[in-house]
Amino acid sequence: MAFSGQVLENPVSGERITFRKTRADTGGDLLAIDVELTPDGHVPGAHVHPHQEERFEVLSGVMKFQRGLKTVVARAGDVVVIAPGTVHRFTNGGSEPARMRVEIRPALQMEELFETTVALAREGRTGRRGMPKPLDLALFMSTFDAEVRAPLAPNGLVRAVMAPASWLARRRGLDARYRRPAVRGPQARRDSRRPRARSLRSA
Repeated sequence: MAFSGQVLENPVSGERITFRKTRADTGGDLLAIDVELTPDGHVPGAHVHPHQEERFEVLSGVMKFQRGLKTVVARAGDVVVIAPGTVHRFTNGGSEPARMRVEIRPALQMEELFETTVALAREGRTGRRGMPKPLDLALFMSTFDAEVRAPLAPNGLVRAVMAPASWLARRRGLDARYRRPAVRGPQARRDSRRPRARSLRSA
């Protein structure tokens, strides 16, 4: 279980994540983290959070976000909000390390998602950009279906295409890391459907 002050370092993507408020701290309402990126740091790939809103506050450095078809360059003091269902990605947009404060609402299983991503990177089970290799990706996407999805392609199609790889991965025992008790309680399900505030916008 994640705890406040826990630090995860991804050696492939250049991300350093520090948990500030966990799912347990907030009753599932939000996950708050600090993210530091090396000059070449980046999120592994473009993606969608179907039920969650992300709020990024840049604390230092320069960040470049791709939000849908729009590119947003954010500096210290700027805030960028990603609405649920929006395709996005981000990279360090400068030559110095960058730091952000991130809030994800509701928390769902994002703690486990981050821990799994870093573990796969440390075990050499990702590509150069940090995306899990095919068999691991199939399990990752099925396990964290409520938290993250592929951009553009319909989710049903993605699941159908990945089903054979997921079956093979389980046959090889690669699903051991995902065998854990479910954490989505009634509160988390209600949070994932609650209306999102419309007043939040990027600065």
